[in-house]
Amino acid sequence: MVWLLCACLAVSFVLSVGVTAVLRRRAPRWGLVDRPAGHKQHDRPIPLGGGIAIVAGLVVPLLAALLTAWVFRTTWAPAWLPSLVTKHLDGIGAKTPAALAIVIGALVVHALGLIDDVRPLSPLVKLSVVALVAGVLAVGFGICAMVLLGPVLAAVITVLWIVGITNAFNLMDNMDGLAGGVACIAGAIFAASALRTGQIFVPVVTCMLIGSVAGFLLFNFPPASIFMGDSGSLVVGYVLAVLTVLTTFVEPEFGARPYGMLAPIAVLAVPIYDTVSVVWLRWRSGAGIFSGDRRHFSHRLVQRGMRPRAAVLTIYLATVATGLSATLLGHADWTDAILVAAQCLAIVLIIAILEQAPRHDPAR
Repeated sequence: MVWLLCACLAVSFVLSVGVTAVLRRRAPRWGLVDRPAGHKQHDRPIPLGGGIAIVAGLVVPLLAALLTAWVFRTTWAPAWLPSLVTKHLDGIGAKTPAALAIVIGALVVHALGLIDDVRPLSPLVKLSVVALVAGVLAVGFGICAMVLLGPVLAAVITVLWIVGITNAFNLMDNMDGLAGGVACIAGAIFAASALRTGQIFVPVVTCMLIGSVAGFLLFNFPPASIFMGDSGSLVVGYVLAVLTVLTTFVEPEFGARPYGMLAPIAVLAVPIYDTVSVVWLRWRSGAGIFSGDRRHFSHRLVQRGMRPRAAVLTIYLATVATGLSATLLGHADWTDAILVAAQCLAIVLIIAILEQAPRHDPAR
């Protein structure tokens, strides 16, 4: 299984690196450029289009894998194909419609982001399209979380979760390397959690996502030479949200317990905290909650004296700290679950306390 995951990651990584390198030169000719203005921190035009590389690194290998599995399933499986893959061909075939629906949804969200990168759309339009895509997945293909609560409530929760996490990563894409790095960390933790419950589809797709984002990060880690834009951040958030819905965090056969359902919240605690805090600060100041500004968690760390790269690495470490604890929830009793939840809360509170330090005075 390890070799399969490494192969998926490597293929997506190489493809993403190649496409990103090309787009870094070609994007300005297509009008995909982020120019400094308003709340933006960069001081020169930066090419957009990294989202295209991320989507290519994810979608192309995934479609190729689905097509290959379909061919082997309907004709014959070659002798060199590992038994691990062979015995799951029927299962892959059964999940192909849902997988294609996820891919189509990603392409719709990607197209939405591309349009927004060229000609900004209203937040309501973006939220509505993502909600529509999530609704199709939940109602039309049964991709739902919390199914024990009934079909209607499960669908509503799923749509709210996908819209919320998609928007959280869209908001977190406010500093070089931030959204991509957090996505890689969260994805690795989700892949490990899925492996512990015997899943294959989720770890494979997650490794493709990690590879494609990591390939882009080579060009985006501070100082960035290309941005992912909304065409990338929306897709990354959407795919991660859908993968958390597909991940089996509660599986008695593998010793997983109900507390595992809290794992996605713990892993994504930092993006959720950033979204909630920035919305609260905007609302309290009377500004529009969807207006762009420098009130994000990363910006607040810089205002307290950190350099941008240090702020990004701090948020990486905070994500690792909450995420590693989350992997224990599926096999924890109620006492352990409380301790893990307390640890995650403590990490978020430490972050909040650090943000109360005096603001850094650049003149000094």
